[in-house]
Amino acid sequence: MSEPAVSEVVIDRLPLYLRMLQFLEKEGKQVTSSQELAKRLGFSSAQIRKDLSYFGEFGKQGTGYNIAFLQKQLRRILHVDQMWDVALIGVGDLGHALANYQGFLEQGFRLVALFDNAPTKIGRTIGSLTVQETTELARVVRERKLEMVILAVPVEAAQKVAEQLVELGVRAILNYAPITLNVPPNVRVYYIDPVIGLQSMAYYLK
Repeated sequence: MSEPAVSEVVIDRLPLYLRMLQFLEKEGKQVTSSQELAKRLGFSSAQIRKDLSYFGEFGKQGTGYNIAFLQKQLRRILHVDQMWDVALIGVGDLGHALANYQGFLEQGFRLVALFDNAPTKIGRTIGSLTVQETTELARVVRERKLEMVILAVPVEAAQKVAEQLVELGVRAILNYAPITLNVPPNVRVYYIDPVIGLQSMAYYLK
């Protein structure tokens, strides 16, 4: 059965719920409530219950949510109850840090290929992976049937690389380049830009 259509803001909150449930489980808890999740996350308990209700009934009034069960359901809803192979394009300072990040694998994302066009980076080994030339990108994406890519290239190269990825059938791009990409509606782009975050926070500072 397909999931009901819900807004992006609801979907964006689901990973926050999942992460909090993981924290609670590490604290030794087996059961939680919308009130506890609300207190920890800063949302209202009513909002949390409404968000979850789009996908089913996961708890009972008065008894709360079984943490292990709700985690399993959220993983299913987010399609992270499977392992996703991911390529990283751009291994500058940021890309190098991302290539070394150990948190991807435990959350269902396996980094399987690294790419760059700088001769000084090609052939270098980061972890268990060797940086390949970007000329190999099309072959690797097709062979491994990759649908998800992390983009950490300079801003002037981002749009061109994104267009190539779209042609290759990539459907999800995690973009660290400080630019809004022009891609078809069926390609999902998620932007991470620390400068935008700092600028937003600066507004509230006196």
